[in-house]
Amino acid sequence: MSDEPAVRELRLVVTAEDYETALHFYRDVLGLPERAAFSSPDGRVTILEAGRATLEITDPHHAAFIDEVEVGHRVAGQVRVAFQVGDSPAVTARLAAAGAEVLAEPTRTPWNSLNSRLRAPAGLQLTLFEELDGPGGHGPDAPERESDQRRPDRS
Repeated sequence: MSDEPAVRELRLVVTAEDYETALHFYRDVLGLPERAAFSSPDGRVTILEAGRATLEITDPHHAAFIDEVEVGHRVAGQVRVAFQVGDSPAVTARLAAAGAEVLAEPTRTPWNSLNSRLRAPAGLQLTLFEELDGPGGHGPDAPERESDQRRPDRS
């Protein structure tokens, strides 16, 4: 048996009615690097790098719990896309300035992350999460973030 994983990449494919707006938002504002772009006679596709991918499977009760923690009530549909970022408040503000609707400002969760919720182009609901402890977190050894200069510490 090979040590190589059976699945090598998770690719989330999103059909966007307003392709240009969605591409600008995810590539230029959120900052997902462009890996490749292709076209057909009547259409286009762009593949953006989104870091390491995982597939999170939850039952309806836990999904409702996550919504309650992050937003205060049930808002997510069957699919929600979560991006780990280094500075949840700053990225939330940047995406809101680019047209995303903020459903919930960054909130500290019971699992010790700072999560915000947004409604974004292409009909996606996003969670931006920042791990507060550990690698890349906002523990005592973490570097200062750009939003630390604009908001009180929530940790």
